[in-house]
Amino acid sequence: MQTLAHFGDGGPGPWILFLPVVWALVIGGGVALLRRTVWRGGRGADAGRPAAEAGSPLTVLGHRFASGEIDEDEYWRRLSVLDEQFGRPGGAGGR
Repeated sequence: MQTLAHFGDGGPGPWILFLPVVWALVIGGGVALLRRTVWRGGRGADAGRPAAEAGSPLTVLGHRFASGEIDEDEYWRRLSVLDEQFGRPGGAGGR
């Protein structure tokens, strides 16, 4: 009985099983890489940050300003207070 693509007649033998395993590893590695870098599961901009930083007062203030809850003057006023309290490097930006 001749198996594995006619092993006794000069075929590839057991090595024929190696190629599908290599392709499975390449595809699995690509999917794992994409999941860790690009596909963040719809968690938004805070996906790669620790939970403490994602809920920090500076981040919350930025979200409130971006959503229109507070105006620009209120944003800068609160940001200057938070900069004094948390010591954010670089000050309050351009103001």
